[in-house]
Amino acid sequence: MTNISTLSKKRIRHAKGPFAMTVVYSFTGASILASIIFSLLLFLSIDNGLWMQILFGSLAVIFELGKFFAWYEFGERLARRNISAAFSAFIFYSILAIISIGGSIGGINSATNTAQSHLDVQNNKKAAFDFQIAAIDKQIALNNVAAEKYIELNRIVTGVARIQKENTQLREQQLALAIKRDKQPVANQGSVLGLIASVATALNIENKTAQLSLVIFLSVLLDLFAAFFVGLIGEELRFSRTLKLQQAEQGKALLSEQTNLAINNKQNEQQVAAISRSEGLLLQAISLLNSGTVRCSKKALSDKLTLNTEDTDHLFTTLLAQGLIRQKANRHFVWEGEDGQKNNKKKVAQKTSPMLEKAA
Repeated sequence: MTNISTLSKKRIRHAKGPFAMTVVYSFTGASILASIIFSLLLFLSIDNGLWMQILFGSLAVIFELGKFFAWYEFGERLARRNISAAFSAFIFYSILAIISIGGSIGGINSATNTAQSHLDVQNNKKAAFDFQIAAIDKQIALNNVAAEKYIELNRIVTGVARIQKENTQLREQQLALAIKRDKQPVANQGSVLGLIASVATALNIENKTAQLSLVIFLSVLLDLFAAFFVGLIGEELRFSRTLKLQQAEQGKALLSEQTNLAINNKQNEQQVAAISRSEGLLLQAISLLNSGTVRCSKKALSDKLTLNTEDTDHLFTTLLAQGLIRQKANRHFVWEGEDGQKNNKKKVAQKTSPMLEKAA
């Protein structure tokens, strides 16, 4: 029960599946591509020449890819606990990140200014129509003042009629301008410009300040987003390598253990076979010697049982130890049988009893 509770509390790290890694790679590629595009917008605006644009565009791509590889290398060196190398990689990444953030700021700001310029063009067209309509209103007001003067001078027939005719023409022009103004397409502000206006209103700041703040925030967020996913990929690759090495080591250890176990089992089987063979040879030798079928000699027994020299020596050593045979002074062997074995046990008992008495 304790082991189960301990395992449940222990956090086990697992490798991410194919779906998770597909999502991670997709987000990483999209963020890196967006960062490269914004940097290209800045670097391509430096010069209008084709070759210079190719040169600065290549430089922007190199900076962006180098920046993310420097961040990946920073994670690798930090994982190896090489602090000085990790610090140098971080410094290199920081320099490239500042350049990249500047490029993103320029690219996003350029896109925002383009949208703002289209809105300003539409607003300026409507303002021009409003200005002409207001000028006509002023002209009509001046004509009305002149008409009053003609009335005071009793020149209604000559002056007032002409002014009324002129005012009629001015009102027709005014109506035509109003119709043209209303036919102009409605200026589409866009979500970004609406967001900038809302931020400016909420913080009580100018639109330019709100636009700059929003552009800087989005540029930094884009770099942090890309750096996070690049670091996530690096960490996952390191974990996969470590996991594969651990599995390989465990496989080698298991194979070595199985090999040792097989060797031990084989040795045990050989020992058991050797012991059983020795016991069988001993019983056969006792039966032959007891029946008198063969003489009590190494050559006779080895010829009868087809033994080699080692097995013959081992057999006679065992027979001597059990007291079944006796060796004479001329090194010949004599079969004693069970009587010799009993006498051997008595001698052993007589030798051991004084030693036990002394020990007591």
